[in-house]
Amino acid sequence: MTAPSTFGLSREARNLHWLLTNLVEEVPGIQSVAVVSSDGLLLLSSDPTAAAESRQARPGRGAGRGPRGSSADLATIVSGIGSLTVGAAKLMKFGGVKHTMVAMDEGSLFVMSISDGSLLGVHGSAECDMSVVAYHMALFVGRAGHVLTPELRSELRKSMESDSTGSVR
Repeated sequence: MTAPSTFGLSREARNLHWLLTNLVEEVPGIQSVAVVSSDGLLLLSSDPTAAAESRQARPGRGAGRGPRGSSADLATIVSGIGSLTVGAAKLMKFGGVKHTMVAMDEGSLFVMSISDGSLLGVHGSAECDMSVVAYHMALFVGRAGHVLTPELRSELRKSMESDSTGSVR
């Protein structure tokens, strides 16, 4: 894994990149990680092809390749699951959604709220320990939530749009 180019980014943006790199490196079984804004845009990614694929998936720029584990695809899935669970919680009057986990035969998907509708999504292998992943995601959210301001989200979006190497893997 190589660190992303964080040249020109604010200290807060560099810290978020560092936190994401640590999450991916410290937790066995994590395959892909995405931080998604409340409007579904990819802000931060563990996938080196995410920024390029994210741009290709925009209308008028060609179609995406579908869910294959990349962070760009993960961002789309996380945004949809986040929206669905928020709607369900409102309908059932259970309050805000803290996290969602989907266990599948060959992997897991974790979605956790960060702040202001932003989400952290993790795609884990079948061998990952779900409790360890959830614990480390909660640590990431606790450390990142207070710095993920509208200004920082805007900076991260611009970074992902302008630099196809704006990832941590």
